[in-house]
Order: sequence, then C-alpha cells, then structure tokens
Amino acid sequence: MSTNSMDGYFGEFGGSYVAEILRGPLDELTEAFDVARRDPAFWAEFDAIQRDYTGRPTPLLFAANSTREIGGARIYVKLEGLANTGAHKINNALGQALLARRMGKKRIIAETGAGQHGLATAATAAMLGLECTVYMGEIDIERQRPNVFTMELFGATVVPVRSGARTLKDAVNEALRDWAASFGDTHYIIGSALGPAPYPDMVREFQAVVGRELREQLGSRGIAPDALVACVGGGSNAIGFFEPWIGAESPRLVGVEAGGRGPSPGDHAARLSGAGRTGIVHGYKSLFLLTGDGQVESTHSVSAGLDYPGVGPQLAHLGTTGRVEFRTATDDQALQALRFFARNEGIVFALESAHGGYQAMELARELGPEGTVVVNMSGRGDKDLFITAPRIDPGPWREYLLREAGQ
Repeated sequence: MSTNSMDGYFGEFGGSYVAEILRGPLDELTEAFDVARRDPAFWAEFDAIQRDYTGRPTPLLFAANSTREIGGARIYVKLEGLANTGAHKINNALGQALLARRMGKKRIIAETGAGQHGLATAATAAMLGLECTVYMGEIDIERQRPNVFTMELFGATVVPVRSGARTLKDAVNEALRDWAASFGDTHYIIGSALGPAPYPDMVREFQAVVGRELREQLGSRGIAPDALVACVGGGSNAIGFFEPWIGAESPRLVGVEAGGRGPSPGDHAARLSGAGRTGIVHGYKSLFLLTGDGQVESTHSVSAGLDYPGVGPQLAHLGTTGRVEFRTATDDQALQALRFFARNEGIVFALESAHGGYQAMELARELGPEGTVVVNMSGRGDKDLFITAPRIDPGPWREYLLREAGQ
C-alpha cells in the first residue's frame, strides 16, 4: 500500500476539484514542493529549526501509573504537545512556510479551528518575517480565546468568519476565497492533510517527522507496539503518526473521531465510524457528513479541532480498505480521559487528543497485560481552559470570571 499518491489520488479519494483560477497556483505549488522535497538543503534547514525552535525530538513517556491503574496493556504517550506552540501543527506550518519563502511569497494565510494551526502559522510567520492572516469561525474564536490572543501577539491578523456555522469548514471557505484573489504574493497553509492535491501529500510529509521519530524511540527501547492511536479531525495528526507503518501489516492503526453528543445527525463528526458519504468539498473528494440532498451536514464536538465534516483523502482510503480502524469517543469520554491522564501522569491532553486517549484506555483493557499501546498527545490542553474548567469545576470557575469582570 503506497504512502505517496502519484496523481493526487488515494484509491478513489483525493484529486483537485477547484475553480480554474486556482489551477495555476496549485501547479506552481506542486512543482515547488516536488523540487524542495528532493533538496537536502531544504530538509537540513527544516531539521535545524525543528531542533532549535520547535524543540524536537518530543518525548515518549511510559505512562506507568495509568498502566497500573487500568491493569491492562502498557500505555505509552508521545508528548507532541510539548513542541513549541503546544501541538503537532508546528511541523506542517514550518515546512509550508519555508516552502512559501522559497517560492518568493511574502504573505501567509491559514484557517484554524481549535486555534493550534493558526497559532503555529502565526508563530512561524513571525520567525520568518512573513505577513500572516488567519481565518477563524466566530464560534471557535469564542471558545479558543487564549489562542486568538497569542496569534495576535505574534502579529497575525485574525479574521472572524460569521457565515455558515461559523466554525472550521467556514474558515476554510474564506481562506480559499482570499487565496483565489491574492495568490501572486500569498501562500495558503492548509492545516490538515486534506484539500486539493498536493496538500494531502505535502502535509503528511511534513507531519511524518512525528511517526519517524516515534519509530526510532520505540526501536531504541526494543518496543514492538500492538496498536498506535491518534485522534482524527481532518487527519494531519493521525497520518503523520501512522506514516512509517502504513505499508506494513502491523501494528494496528486506530483513528478516533468525535462522537460528540451522540449518533444523531448534527451531534457528532464521525465520518468513517459514522455516516460518511462520498462527496467533493473544499476541493477534494473524500468522505463527508452530508444531508440527504448532498449538502454539508452540521457537526458537533467539544473539541474545535475535530468539529469538521470531512476527513483527509488518504485516511478515507486507509479506512475503507481496512488498514486504519476507526472508533469514536464522545464529549464526555474525552473529558474522562483528560481527567484520567492528568491525575495519573500529570499531563493535560488537548480535547482533540483526549479522544485518542480514551480509546487508548479502552484498547489497553482489550489487549491485556501482554499488549502495548502508544497514543499521540497531539496537543496539550492549556488552550482548552475556557472549555474544560466550566465543565470540570463550574462553581469556582464562574466565581473567578465574575470577579475578574468586576461583577
């Protein structure tokens, strides 16, 4: 099973379904990426900045207390949330920003949901001296205010998107409109392994640093995992984490989608483990949550980063062919996992990553003491304070906010 797409497709999924005005910019990007990926100097700069700025390699933690508490398989946590800006998103943002600079682009735009991609893009743009604009749904701005503040501190312009559901899919729409009007000096850094070709290949290649690093860490300890677990929104975290093992028969690769409030339409964001249908949205063919007449369905997740109706085309292919198995975690289960790992290990998962954490706990029970599970903590949870605190400790949190507001 190939990791790379030769023509922008992974089985029946992928491609480039865009307005004519964007075909030229996408061809330019495809050529630039093809040249850069073969240039050792490009990767040398990428690796040096990853070491000195991002803080790679990120640690691999044996979750001894959690393992003992569950009484099942050994649980390891890849602490990707310890990367600079707090999540895996910095890997792709850095790679694409370096590519944009190589192409002579002076301005960067991005979409963001949970804010981590926007934050990583803003930070990278500041470091490389590039202008930055981030599109973010109005609802996501409200629930991810700390990330908005920091993006603006880095000098980025954060544009509220007030159309549609005012979440991630609508931010993507606005970013695409901007790029269509400004591609002469602007590069659009898509934050996940989706969108028109070459984005899915490009994002996977920049995020593969996580999986390749994990493979070395496991090998140096003589660990052969039974299962790797990652949450799945658009798919940048999972595809990078799984990349070294995609063409192998083992270990099990488990993607975890947002079960939200439950299985009813509009209450979740489960495409492969739910009711995903083949469609074309945002310039690519994949599995999406669609209404009976083909319109994009409303979605819900406590985590803004998983609140998206589609999934990257390579993951759609890997899911339908069986190489990646998909599960869900509900809002409440994600919060349960967040509390569990916080109290047992002193680490706070991002709400997105906590979905993976919950299914890692379940797999540990299923596999038993002889098994080994590795979960990617793709981000850390300080960004979610305004969501998690009211749910976990509502009284004192409300009193604090009222006090700070002078009421």
